[in-house]
Order: sequence, then structure tokens, then C-alpha cells
Amino acid sequence: MSYSLGLCKFVDGELVPPDMDVVEAVLAPYGAVPGKATADGMEFWIRADDGGEAELCVSGDMVGVERPALGEIRGVIAELADRIGAGVLTPRGTFLFREDSRSHLPEGMENDSVFVSEITREALEDVEARTAN
Repeated sequence: MSYSLGLCKFVDGELVPPDMDVVEAVLAPYGAVPGKATADGMEFWIRADDGGEAELCVSGDMVGVERPALGEIRGVIAELADRIGAGVLTPRGTFLFREDSRSHLPEGMENDSVFVSEITREALEDVEARTAN
């Protein structure tokens, strides 16, 4: 069974694509250099200093994160979400968003969301832990 997270950004209630320049800048220190990306530049395999890994795929308006390891990789994912202004969808269906995203969400979506001033590894791990059961 695979564990995955989704990153998505809303503006005026609509999904918008991530800024690929920011995606590449955040992921580059973790091995996602152009030579390691696929030919279309949309899939990345990253590795943190603690050995944790994750596979990321940018498809349309979403960034999918497959098998994100515990540890430093969670911090990389949190930084990416924060820098692109995206929320993180956990496997249990709870979203983690920055507070400044609230007004951009589709109607009713905030009911299944947790809001923080900044998306950090700690905030992400806290939401995952609270929604694990």
C-alpha cells in the first residue's frame, strides 16, 4: 500500500498550476536536477540528507508526492507547499493550508481544512498524526 500526499493551490476558488521555477528551486538541493528529471521535467525523485526519499509528479494543477519518507523529506514537502502557496492533502482527506489561502478556497472546502500561518514540517506531521485514526 502506497502513502501519498497532494499539493494544490487555489485562487478565487479555482485550482492553478504550481510555479515550476519555484518547484525546481526547492527540489534541486535534494537531487531533482534536470539530469535526474524525466524528459518532460515533470517527475522528480528526491533524497534528503537523512536518506529519506520521495517521488514527486507535477501533473496539471497538482503536485503528487508518492511514498514520502518520515523525517527531512516531510520538511522538503512542507517547504515546497509553503513556497508555492499550496495546501497539502493528506491521505485521510484533510487539507493543510496557510491562513492566507482561506479566502481563495472553493465554498465549503475550509470545513475539511486546517489553517496555519506557515506550512512547516511540524505542522504537516501534526495534521498527519491527528488524522491518522
